[in-house]
Amino acid sequence: MVFLSVINWVRSRGPDEYWRKRKIFRLSAHYIGRRRNCYSVAVRNVHRALVYATKARKLKKADMKALWETRITAACEQHNMTYFTLKEGLDRANIMLDRKTISDLASWEPRTFECLAAVAKQKLNLDGFIDGTDKNAPTGVNLNLKDVMLDVWLKENKK
Repeated sequence: MVFLSVINWVRSRGPDEYWRKRKIFRLSAHYIGRRRNCYSVAVRNVHRALVYATKARKLKKADMKALWETRITAACEQHNMTYFTLKEGLDRANIMLDRKTISDLASWEPRTFECLAAVAKQKLNLDGFIDGTDKNAPTGVNLNLKDVMLDVWLKENKK
């Protein structure tokens, strides 16, 4: 469309305005009353909702991180070690697992987590690493790497 004057160009909003408003009305379709039908009210409420959605994505990530750390800490207490000790031992043993994976192992595969904890503890013992927080009275089972190895378990079950 060619405009011969600036005034006609400014006054001609046409399809652009329709689709801009349509986008807002589609996002506000589930609202009630004027929040749904009146553009000036709808645009305020839609923008507020989008701000909340943006903040909620960050909060969800933080909540999941806290949940994973809680699960790992609880599983570590069963094996008489701290989360820091477990993570340090796994890092030194070149076992690169993130919080989510370790948490899933702790929740759904406790035997696998027990083996990981034993490997971490053994590696720290070999390196001579001492964590002052692990010198407290034991709250769980002391782990030795040979106790959780598959060969020993198979020999016991054959008898």
